Amino acid sequence: MLKSVIISGPPAIGKTTIAKGLAKEFGLKYLSGGDVLKEMAKEEGFKTGRDDFWDTEAGMKFLNMRKGNSEFDKAVDEKLKKIFLTEDVVITSYTLPWLVKDGIKIWLAGSQEISARRMTTRDNISYDNAYGIVKKRYDENKMIYKTLYSFNFGDDLSVFDEIINTDGLGPDQVLELAKKAVKNHYDTQTNRKS
Repeated sequence: MLKSVIISGPPAIGKTTIAKGLAKEFGLKYLSGGDVLKEMAKEEGFKTGRDDFWDTEAGMKFLNMRKGNSEFDKAVDEKLKKIFLTEDVVITSYTLPWLVKDGIKIWLAGSQEISARRMTTRDNISYDNAYGIVKKRYDENKMIYKTLYSFNFGDDLSVFDEIINTDGLGPDQVLELAKKAVKNHYDTQTNRKS
């Protein structure tokens, strides 16, 4: 039986869209690591109701708080690991692929320029503003995870079963590639066990 799938990749690459599509396709629950982290931001007094919270000034402020207190990220990762090991889910997470052994791990690759263009449409902001946010979030997260767990986010992709380059592809095309990757991985695992 298909267990859990982890979708990772840089900011604004389309992780949520693909994860929700996979959850629907395979009858799995969808969970966002970012949503779990947003719950913690809310507990700290941030207004996190907007979908684009991470791209706002408040989201950036919370990112800076996280740099000074690794407990936020550790608590989120512990919660995600527990869910990953006990439920059938599709999870979006920056860190989980490096922290667990099982499941199907997919990295969505793509340029920061394309991610920024996607964000301009999604969040109705200027390209320059979007590019600055994408770059800052990527660089800051990379630094946080290197300090916390000693892995090179975005550079060391050896933990992934599939890498999908999203540049030049629409969400439906990326989703089809992700579905195919999950089916192939599942079929391979099933054949090994029989």
